[in-house]
Amino acid sequence: QGFKDNLHAVFCLAENAVGPRATRPDDIHVLYSGKTVEINNTDAEGRLILADGVAYACKDLGADIILDMATLTGAQGIATGKYHAAVLTNNEEWEKASVKAGRNCGDLVHPLVYCPELHFSEFTSAVADMKNSVADRDNTPSSCAGLFIASHIGFDWPGVWVHIDIAAPVHAGERATGYGVALLLSLFGGASEDPLLNLVSPLGCNGDSPPEEMERDSKRRRLV
Repeated sequence: QGFKDNLHAVFCLAENAVGPRATRPDDIHVLYSGKTVEINNTDAEGRLILADGVAYACKDLGADIILDMATLTGAQGIATGKYHAAVLTNNEEWEKASVKAGRNCGDLVHPLVYCPELHFSEFTSAVADMKNSVADRDNTPSSCAGLFIASHIGFDWPGVWVHIDIAAPVHAGERATGYGVALLLSLFGGASEDPLLNLVSPLGCNGDSPPEEMERDSKRRRLV
C-alpha cells in the first residue's frame, strides 16, 4: 500500500505440542528482555512469546511504535464483548485513534483500563521478576495480560505501545472473520500513499489527494 515509514512485522509463533522440554508449573524462564518469569499457569503461554516479540522490536529494531495483536484472553469477550476487540495502550491519543479507526473500518475496538501501578502487582513472584498469570482472575485479567507484555518493554519506555486483544471477534461460530486486517490498515493508513487509507486513517491524514481522486479510487475498490 505504499507505506512510507519503516515498518516491520514480527510473528510470535511457537509449537505448542507436549514434549520432554515442555514448560512445567514452577519453571522459571529468562525472557529476551532479560527478566525472569515464574510459570504458574502453563495455559498462559502466548504472552511469553509476545513478550519476546515486543522486546525484540524495542531492542533490535529500534521501534518508536509497537503494536501487538493476539487472541490472548478468553476474558476479552467478557470485558468488551464478541464484536469489539480490547485495546490497551500507554498513549491516550492512540487509544482514541484505535477506537476511531475501528469505527471507520468496521473492526470495532473498545479500551481496557490501563493502570500498571495498581494491576501489575497481580504478577508478583517471590522467586522471579514476575509470574506469568494473575493471582486474582476477577481483577481485570485482560488488562493484566496486556501489562505482562508491556513490562518486557518497560513501563517507562518513551515510545507508543498498543496492545489489541482480538480473542472474541476473530471468529463467528466455527468460521474466522478476518478481524484485524482492516483495523491495521485504517490505523496506520495515514502513513500510506493510498488515498483511501489516508481518508479513513485517524492519524497522520495529509489530505493531499483531491476528493475526485479518492472517489475514483473508492469506486475501483468496490468493483474489485
